[in-house]
Amino acid sequence: MWESLNEVNWALIAPLIGLDILLKIIAVVAWIRQRNEGDVSWIWLPVILFVNLIGPIIYFVFGRRDTY
Repeated sequence: MWESLNEVNWALIAPLIGLDILLKIIAVVAWIRQRNEGDVSWIWLPVILFVNLIGPIIYFVFGRRDTY
C-alpha cells in the first residue's frame, strides 16, 4: 500500500489539495456570515465540506446570496 503512495506525482496532486482546502475555508466563512444574517440553509454545510473540490464551487454559484 505504501509503495503506491511513493509512485504518486505529488507535484500535480498538492496544488489540487491546497485549492480544495482554500475553497472550503472561504466557503465556510461565507456560509457563517450569511447564517448570521438569518438567510441560509443548513444543507449547504455538508455540501461544502464533503463534496470534494466541486462542493464549494456549487455553493458559490447556487447557494450564496449577494447582499449588496
